Amino acid sequence: MDTSKVVVDLGQCDPDHASIRRLVESLGLRVVRAHTAAEAKSSVSQAGVALVLVNRIFDADGGSGIDCIKELLQLAKSPGFENPQMKVMLVSNYPEYQDQAVALGALPGFGKAAIREPSTAALVRAAV
Repeated sequence: MDTSKVVVDLGQCDPDHASIRRLVESLGLRVVRAHTAAEAKSSVSQAGVALVLVNRIFDADGGSGIDCIKELLQLAKSPGFENPQMKVMLVSNYPEYQDQAVALGALPGFGKAAIREPSTAALVRAAV
């Protein structure tokens, strides 16, 4: 496992996190789980975070993934940020929310229905 590259999984329920964890670990990457935007912001300041997978609506507190994507991308542009090359993807089956995330600067993401698809693994692999 390449522990130098980390994927933060933000806002997923337990079953979805387990599926995402299996996907990411199958690519040889380390996964860090965050339940809220505050936890994610703390996690992305650590070295090695290459990608943040953001749920559209956070399971723990109902937070907005779209709002968090905006905040994370602004954080990545701030002077002295540890991971300026960090990328962000939305995890949502809804194309209109994927479009919103991409318009903010996120990479095209994927829906939970496609987690087991080879194209999803390729998408994540390309992002890191």
